[in-house]
Amino acid sequence: MGTLPVYPWRLAPEGLATRRQLRAVGLRPGGQDVVAQLERPRYRRGPLIAFLYRIELALPVRPMTAAKAAALAKANTARRTCPVCQRDAGYVIPASLGMCVPCAYPDEQCAV
Repeated sequence: MGTLPVYPWRLAPEGLATRRQLRAVGLRPGGQDVVAQLERPRYRRGPLIAFLYRIELALPVRPMTAAKAAALAKANTARRTCPVCQRDAGYVIPASLGMCVPCAYPDEQCAV
């Protein structure tokens, strides 16, 4: 693959969209190659890059099947279950803690 055209943020030509923009209208890239990229400058870091795809080559999003929905529900339950106390925390367990907040900070009272 050669070098990609680079456009400033919000100045991409018509007919190109990011993955997120495609998803918002019910489309997906569908295996096509990236055709260009956007660059948004950031303070003290390298630019934020978004890849662009052709809208006319995008395919519809695949529908959710019962098996996919069940697998997604199981994965989300696992992300909410504390490995220490084995309870559903009611939120996704922070990776930085590795456990629910009451298990991570047992001496501090949590406001209810």
